[in-house]
Amino acid sequence: MMSLVRKSHWLSAVPIAVGMMSFAMISPAFAQEKLMRTLTVSGRGFEDIQTTLAQVRLGVEVQGKTANEVQQEVARKSNSVVNFLKSRQVEKLETTGINLSPRYDYANNRQTLIGYTASNTVSFRTSNERAGGILDEAVRAGATRIDSVSFVASDAAIAAAQKVALRKATQDAQTQADAVFSALNLTRKDIVSVQINGATPPTPVFREAALMQMRDAKVSAAPSPVIGGEQRVEGSVTLQISY
Repeated sequence: MMSLVRKSHWLSAVPIAVGMMSFAMISPAFAQEKLMRTLTVSGRGFEDIQTTLAQVRLGVEVQGKTANEVQQEVARKSNSVVNFLKSRQVEKLETTGINLSPRYDYANNRQTLIGYTASNTVSFRTSNERAGGILDEAVRAGATRIDSVSFVASDAAIAAAQKVALRKATQDAQTQADAVFSALNLTRKDIVSVQINGATPPTPVFREAALMQMRDAKVSAAPSPVIGGEQRVEGSVTLQISY
């Protein structure tokens, strides 16, 4: 009698165990199938903004017979240029390079030391409207080189443009997804994941023609013309949409 009861309990437990095993084996398959029914699409957005700031790098270069001589002269002229720039309250003023190098004369297969060249370069940022006048006055103050002039938008304008670019990128991704779902007669459901690939800061706009003109022009009563341009901010977003 006891053996029959025990056997009955064992038999009744078997279907439950088998059912649990089957559910455990099928559930991951269902989950995987559901996960696979998604569309991944990337969108891009652009926003063009006006450059309002000039990023300038200029310097003082002096040649002389002795290292001490050229270093003292560079220091004197550099201090004059820096003091002038500070008086004009330019932004992000900093020293970007200090250099001292020997100069040689090569004749009859011989190398002869004939002197030294010293230079000091600084960079600063100012508005486009003020840049031309400041460059001309910096030359009067002692600057002998204008190494580069590039144009950028303000940090606030770039940050605002990055948000707009990301918004446009999101709309672009959704438009692409809707086109695909429509072509395949599928029903779009939820956005299951969003990946922001970034909103790329714009590359400074470099003006070679303006640089050469300011480098070679004589200082006159009229300030050197400084004309900026536009910068493009790009954003990219990837969406995963279920269907």
